[in-house]
Amino acid sequence: MKIGILGGGQLGRMLIQDALKYDDEIHVLDPNADCSCANVSVFTKGNFNDKQDVLNFGKDKDVVSIEIEHVNAEALEELEQQGIKVIPNSSIIKIIQQKILQKEFYKHHQIPSPDFQIIQSLKEEIRIGFPFVQKLNTGGYDGKGVQVIQSENDVAKMWNEPSVLENLVEIDKELSLIIAKNERGEIKSFPVTEMVADPKLNLLDFNICPTKISAEVQDQIDVVAEKFMKAANSEGLFAIELFLDKNGKVWVNEIAPRLHNSGHQTQEGNANSQFEQFYRVLKNLPLADTSAVNFSGMLNLVGEENHTGKVKYEGLENVLKLPNAYVHLYGKTETKPGRKMGHINVLADSREELLEQLIEIKSLVKVVAD
Repeated sequence: MKIGILGGGQLGRMLIQDALKYDDEIHVLDPNADCSCANVSVFTKGNFNDKQDVLNFGKDKDVVSIEIEHVNAEALEELEQQGIKVIPNSSIIKIIQQKILQKEFYKHHQIPSPDFQIIQSLKEEIRIGFPFVQKLNTGGYDGKGVQVIQSENDVAKMWNEPSVLENLVEIDKELSLIIAKNERGEIKSFPVTEMVADPKLNLLDFNICPTKISAEVQDQIDVVAEKFMKAANSEGLFAIELFLDKNGKVWVNEIAPRLHNSGHQTQEGNANSQFEQFYRVLKNLPLADTSAVNFSGMLNLVGEENHTGKVKYEGLENVLKLPNAYVHLYGKTETKPGRKMGHINVLADSREELLEQLIEIKSLVKVVAD
């Protein structure tokens, strides 16, 4: 089977690493000939935002998918019309690509999401109360294109672009649910993960799974997942990012129509990983067992401040001496501040032990320029 993936980053690389157990051709389209997938796939250099490049790439594939949502969805729609299977479908990709459409989708389908105002430019009156979050309509990822506006004094730093202005939630926990659906209509989710962010980089710092939540909170999450999967009406693997507020209410932050950083600990922490699950979705195979084998967590390896150039991993040998620590590097040769270069998964017998190990490992490793 010929599987085509738009995007050649680390998510695609880890999907391919799992898919190599099976007998398929994995093709990748990416503008960077040195991307993470280049050496582990049938690689095509091209722009996944260019309609013709995507059409040329997809026309002879059995199924086309994505590992980044910022792709040419019009081309994907045209491929569907030509009889090519696109997972997830072009319709839900179009909605999720644009924060404005995404928020309106939640509202229409009664999926709980913070109250919002849509603006096209700063000429419009801001009616939402302070503090609020400004999210650019398109192009944001990994915390980019998102900023908190605390008061009138911050208005001057707002972006003069189409945006969603969203009520700031008093967050108790940030949670994530990875859920998958195949063409047979089978749906399975992984245990809910807690995400701990690095406040400086606005990037994910640790994942902790399973999280500590009440049965009532779990019920709210299950309802959100059911509503979304019904409304999306698409096969695929989705990451539903959630806020749990101080009053115990669950809100959808946003949803990614793809593999996700908050599912990396599934590689060693669950009976099967999110990558195995996504491969099965693409092939319309029975979905995999998602049960947790232990407490698991993940630490991102990101480029240190003031370090740009050929990458060097300091302290990795010390990590490799530790039991239940698993290193995953992304094949990126150049580091820069804040760039995701890899991650380390950890298994433990308790949440406390897991956090101790993650904090220890964070102190051991540094991603620097050689």
